[in-house]
Amino acid sequence: MSTDRYIFRFLLVSLNVDTILEGATIRSRRKKLDEMTDDWGLEGAYGATLGRIKGQGREGSRLGIAALMWISHSERPLKVDELCHALAVEIGSADLHDDNVPSISTLLACCKGLVAVDKEASTVRLIHFTLQEYLQAHAEHFDRPHATMAEICLSYLNSHQVKALSPNSSPHDPHLQGTPFLEYSSVYWGVHAKRDLSDSAKRLALGLLGDYSNHISPRILVKKERVDYFKYYSNEPLLFSGLHFASFFGIDEIVTCLVEMEGCTPNQIDCTDSTPLAWAASNGHERAVKILLGRDGVNPNSRDKRGRTPLCRAAVEGHEGVVKILLERDDVSPDEPSSHDITPLWYAAENGHGKVVEMLLGRGDVNPDKPNESGETPLWCAAGNGHGKVVEMLLGRDDVNPDKPDIIHGRTPLLCAAQNGHGEVVKVLLGRDKVNPDKPGSSGQTPLWWAAWNGHEEVVKILLEQKGVNPDRPDMRGRTPLWWAAKNGHEGVVGILLEQKGVNPDRPDKPGRTPLWWAAKNGHEGVVKILLGRDGVDPNQLFEPGQTLLSWAASEGLEEVVKILLEQEGINPDIPDNHGRTPLWWAAKNGYEGVVKALLGRSSVNPDKADRGGQTPLRCATRGGHAGVVAMLQLRASPAPRTA
Repeated sequence: MSTDRYIFRFLLVSLNVDTILEGATIRSRRKKLDEMTDDWGLEGAYGATLGRIKGQGREGSRLGIAALMWISHSERPLKVDELCHALAVEIGSADLHDDNVPSISTLLACCKGLVAVDKEASTVRLIHFTLQEYLQAHAEHFDRPHATMAEICLSYLNSHQVKALSPNSSPHDPHLQGTPFLEYSSVYWGVHAKRDLSDSAKRLALGLLGDYSNHISPRILVKKERVDYFKYYSNEPLLFSGLHFASFFGIDEIVTCLVEMEGCTPNQIDCTDSTPLAWAASNGHERAVKILLGRDGVNPNSRDKRGRTPLCRAAVEGHEGVVKILLERDDVSPDEPSSHDITPLWYAAENGHGKVVEMLLGRGDVNPDKPNESGETPLWCAAGNGHGKVVEMLLGRDDVNPDKPDIIHGRTPLLCAAQNGHGEVVKVLLGRDKVNPDKPGSSGQTPLWWAAWNGHEEVVKILLEQKGVNPDRPDMRGRTPLWWAAKNGHEGVVGILLEQKGVNPDRPDKPGRTPLWWAAKNGHEGVVKILLGRDGVDPNQLFEPGQTLLSWAASEGLEEVVKILLEQEGINPDIPDNHGRTPLWWAAKNGYEGVVKALLGRSSVNPDKADRGGQTPLRCATRGGHAGVVAMLQLRASPAPRTA
C-alpha cells in the first residue's frame, strides 16, 4: 500500500472512529471500515465530520466552526493562545473577558479531529492539506469569514484593556503578554477588511482610526515587515494616522469617510515623510489614489525621506494603474528623480516592469538615458538584472547610448549582463553596432572576464564568437579570464577558454600565482587535471618562498591534488623550498597521513631529508604527536649504522 493510501485510510479512520465503534462485533466494525475506505473519499469524511461539529451543542458548534474559519483564513499560522483569545472576543464589546477564553483541549474536542497542534511551533493547523482545499471549495460553511475576522480584530483593538496600553510600548514589552491577540489583530485586520468590509467592521474601524496615533496598534504594525521602511526611523514619532493606515491597505470606503471628516489633513506626513497618497501609490491601491488626489491640498509630488514621489513608488513596484492615474495629471512630473537622481523610469527598468517603462517612454518629457548619480542608466540596470524586454524597449530609442558605462566602476550594460549570466540580453546588446564586446571596466575587467569569473558558460561562448574579443586579456592585476575560472573551479569555462588560440594556460598574475596554483589551492581537482593536461604547464613551478605546487598542496593537506600531481610525468616529489622543507616534511609536520602515504609511495622521496635547521620529517611528526605518520616514517627510515 502506498504512503498516500496509508494516510488516506488513517484520516478516514481517525475522523470516523465513533461511527466505526457503533458496530457491536469485530466483524461489523471491520465491515463499516471497509465500506468507508471503499466508498468514501476524504470529501465525504470531511463533510460528515463538519456535520458532527454543527450537531454539537450551540457553544461547541460555535467554537468548532469558528476555529476552522480562523485556521483556514488567517494570514499566518496562529499560535495556540492567539486562537483561543480570538475565539473569546465578543464582537462590539468594549471589554475582554479572560474567563471566556476556551482551553485548547476544549477547542480540539469541539473540532472533532480536524484541528491539531504543532507542538514544535506552538501553532494550530488543519489535520491535512486536503482539508484546506475542501474548505476553500465549500465556502458555505462560513458566513463572510474575512468580514467576521476583521470585526473580531477591531473589537479586540477597541477594548478598554487594549486602549489603556501606552502607545509607545514596544511590541515585546512583558506587560503585553496578557494580550496575545494584539499583534495579529494590529497587523492583519486591514487585510481582512480590505477583502470584505461589513458595516459593523466599518464602524469599528472608524472608531479605532479616529484617534489612531494614540493607540498602540500603529507601533506594532510599523514594527512588522509589512512596513519595514519604518525600521530606519523607529525612534521617531510615528505620526501614522488613521488615513495613513486606510491608504496603506487600500480600504476605499474608510479612506472616503476619513478624508471627509472635519480636521482631516490628507497631506499629513509620517515619520518617513510619506503621505497617505504615497502609501496608496506604493501598494497599488488605484481607487484610494483617486480619492486622495481629489482632495484639495494633496501634493501629488510629495517626497518621502528617500526623495521618492508617489510616481516613483508606484513605478518601483510596477503598479501600472496607479502610474497611469498619476501620469494623467498635468502637475505630476514624469521624470522627477528621487534622492541619488533615480527617476521613475530608472526604478521601473531596474525591476523589469515593462508596461510602466512603456508608459513612461511614451512621454516626450522623459529622458530615457538619464543616469543616477553613479552613472547607471535605465538600460544599465535592466541589462544587469536580465530584463530582456525592457532592454529591447530602451534600445529602440535613438537617444539611448547602448555602451554607456557607469562612473564608479566603468561597467557597460553589456558587462553587467555578462557578469550576471544573462545570455539573451548579451545577445541583444551585441546586436548593436555601437557596443564594444571587449570594453573593460575601470580595473581592466572585460565582459568575458566577468562571465568567466562567475562560470557563465553560455555567455563565455557568446562573447568568444565576437570579433575583437581577446580571450587572454588580463585585468590591471594580471588576472586573465582563465585565471579566474580556474581559481573559482569553473571546469566548463576552463575547458572552453583552453580551446582558444592565444590563451596561455600558465600565465601568472602580478604576484606570480598561476591558474594551476589557484585551482590547487582551492581544491578544484577537476580544473587541476585539465590544466596539467595542457602543454606548457609546469608541474614543478616554483612560488615564493621557493615552494613547489606539490609542496604547497602537501602543506595544506590537499590529498587529491597531491595524488594528481604525483601522477604527472616529470614531477619531482622531493624538491625543497628555500628553507630546505620538502613536501614530505610539510605533510609530516602537519600530520596529514594520506598525503604522507602518497609521497612515501614514490621511491625518489627521501624520508630522512632534513630542513636547514636539521629537522627531519620523522622528528617533526614525533614533536607534533602524529603517531600514524610516525609509524609510516619509521617503516621507511634508513637503518641505523652498525657499531663495531
